[in-house]
Amino acid sequence: MKKRIIYSALLVVLTGVTWGVLYLNSLLPILTGYSAKYMCSAVFVSNRNPLETEAVELNFSLLRYVTNDIDYTAKSVTSHFLWGRSRAVFREGFGSTLLRDVDEVSLKRQIFYSFPDFSYNQDTVLWPLGNRIPDRKTAVDKSALARVADKLMKSNYYHGNAFAFIVIHDGIPAAEQYKIGFNGKTRFLSWSMAKSFTNAIAGIMVKEGILNIHENTGIASWQHDARKQITINNLMQMQSGLQWNEDYGNRSDVTTMLYNCKDFAGYAINKTIEYPAGSNWYYSSGSTNIVNFLMRKHFISDSAYYTFPYSRLFSKIGMPDAVFETDASGTRAGSSYIYATARDFARFGLLYIQDGVFNGERILPEGWVRYSTTPATHSKGNYGSLFWLNRGKYYLSAPADMFSCNGHDGQRIFIIPSRSLVVVVLGYSPKSNNEMNFNLLLSDILGTLR
Repeated sequence: MKKRIIYSALLVVLTGVTWGVLYLNSLLPILTGYSAKYMCSAVFVSNRNPLETEAVELNFSLLRYVTNDIDYTAKSVTSHFLWGRSRAVFREGFGSTLLRDVDEVSLKRQIFYSFPDFSYNQDTVLWPLGNRIPDRKTAVDKSALARVADKLMKSNYYHGNAFAFIVIHDGIPAAEQYKIGFNGKTRFLSWSMAKSFTNAIAGIMVKEGILNIHENTGIASWQHDARKQITINNLMQMQSGLQWNEDYGNRSDVTTMLYNCKDFAGYAINKTIEYPAGSNWYYSSGSTNIVNFLMRKHFISDSAYYTFPYSRLFSKIGMPDAVFETDASGTRAGSSYIYATARDFARFGLLYIQDGVFNGERILPEGWVRYSTTPATHSKGNYGSLFWLNRGKYYLSAPADMFSCNGHDGQRIFIIPSRSLVVVVLGYSPKSNNEMNFNLLLSDILGTLR
């Protein structure tokens, strides 16, 4: 009898250990992949200090135990934890890419057909296209706003960890401040703010007659089931009905896609459908990457695909140094990976607060901003087309017409048309740890308007 109990106990322990090892084994590509990709972009795209990056953004959960080896000659990062290993490489134009189901030599053979040099020097050109700020007053108490900036950047008054802060009022920068170690030339990670840039590129393609967002996607593997009814608009409004898990805290669809797949869109395309297209709202990074894949199919060559955002968007709104990273298959990672300066992100906000017009030129088609900020039918007023909305008053201190680009770790571009206000906050303020009180911050910023 005792032997049977002992054997049963040992079996339970062995089963638990086996399950634990198998689960940990499934986590290792995500842990090491996250660290390698993040560090590679931080060092070679943003010119960050690797020790600071490890101490701040990579200092949580099991990630704090990952070892990152940086090769400055090869411009790569190899990350190790237990028996797991991942490698990310930097390529000019493409940014940093995690090696998944592709060898480094083949990946580095890919050529980024960059847009020719811009015809202007931003340091000699007036804002908003350039960096020379006009000496023009706006209806904002700059002293009060400077005190808000100090409380954000130099104390923990609003919680979180801000690296950069810009406020634009009536089209003019009214406040700009950076944490020590960052400056106006630093490229900051967008995380999911990249989704709103996907919206802009789609809008420009619609304007030029390249894309029809209301047509079915035409994806071959979807033509034999209910997925054939999904439109690009459904994907952009997060109402595709596809099965998806956006939980960043564990091994989920979004973490598997970003850190254990060569083809982000391909992973999402293989998902089954749970709801009829257009009948249910669920936030999905996979949907945005499918949109970027469909965009790529509409160009005659990859060179045309890669240069399009630069020639039609970035060069037009003063973002010459932005980097829009791709996955290992070459498709833009439109869910997550744009690196740009704080002023670049502010300029993007200006494009939308000015109804798609920038520096006197119409960039987005007429009506596109209205479409982008019209609530998706099942989002309860919280989401439009790749933009978050405040129709449901999530931010009680802000007007209902505010819409925003939201990044996973607290990156924000707040756009408030009724107050002629754009607010950019960049840094590391995840919900899981020391989340920033954006409601209080917005309240104090709005309070500085005369």
